[in-house]
Amino acid sequence: MSPANAEGNHSCGLISDYVRAAVNKARVVIAEVNEAVPFTHGETIPVSAIDVAVKVARAPVEVPPAKIGETDEAIARHCANYIGDGSVIQTGVGAVPDAVLRLLHDRRDLGVHSGMLGDGLVDLIEAGVVTNARKEIDPGVTINGALIGTRRLYDFCNRNPAVRMTPTSYTHDAGVLGQLSRLVTLNSALEVDLTGQVNAEASGASYMGGTGGQVDFVRAGARSPGGASLMVLAASAKGGTISKIVPALSGPVTTARSEVDVVVTEYGAAELKGQSLAERARRLTAIAHPDFREDLDRQSFDIAKRGF
Repeated sequence: MSPANAEGNHSCGLISDYVRAAVNKARVVIAEVNEAVPFTHGETIPVSAIDVAVKVARAPVEVPPAKIGETDEAIARHCANYIGDGSVIQTGVGAVPDAVLRLLHDRRDLGVHSGMLGDGLVDLIEAGVVTNARKEIDPGVTINGALIGTRRLYDFCNRNPAVRMTPTSYTHDAGVLGQLSRLVTLNSALEVDLTGQVNAEASGASYMGGTGGQVDFVRAGARSPGGASLMVLAASAKGGTISKIVPALSGPVTTARSEVDVVVTEYGAAELKGQSLAERARRLTAIAHPDFREDLDRQSFDIAKRGF
């Protein structure tokens, strides 16, 4: 955490997800107080809650922006079509989110309510694109749970009241998210089957990560008036030898097909909400890599024939 302010409160610095909740329940609290960690507004921990403080001075880990390729740019162009003036965005970090943010510099009064953010946020705020002016809650303030970027991002958020770090119980809460209109959420998938089920956890035998907040934000974006939930992925992997639009998932179902709104690849956007399984399969085949569409067409026919 950061050094304490004049009131004797430490900020959680870069990550505020479950820290304060853990402190509230812990029998013993040991805090690493790093003078290089920014003091961010929002979640704080009073000196009185700390049993042992260990003072250090080392630069926080930095995550440079990802290299953006042609596929990332193509996906981003389709995503940007769903983000208009006054939209509230939730996104992660990585090549596609960064590519999307770069395309939004002609928008007005964007808002942010997200679980994590990178350096692209700074560009949009400094350009006057992100103002949070039209948000029904937290107007004028960017809401976030984790800062994952470089020193530029950390310095920008240091003692900046326009950025508030809040716990997961706020960033991901259905009641909070339900108050936001025009909420557009961006989440990634490892594979999507022809009925719209999403696997975002495992690739073959490799476990890539947990469910995180994907389902929370997918539901919120899909139900937000004027909003959308975008599930993004490249159409293929391993040099185009493997399709990521598949007849059946090879891993767990992270997000159920009943929750999925829009699936986006470099070949387009498939709007699935309210569609029959046969129509979902047709739309997803249309945004698959061309080399795999013939086989997926056959699988789509089977889905239409059997009805599930």
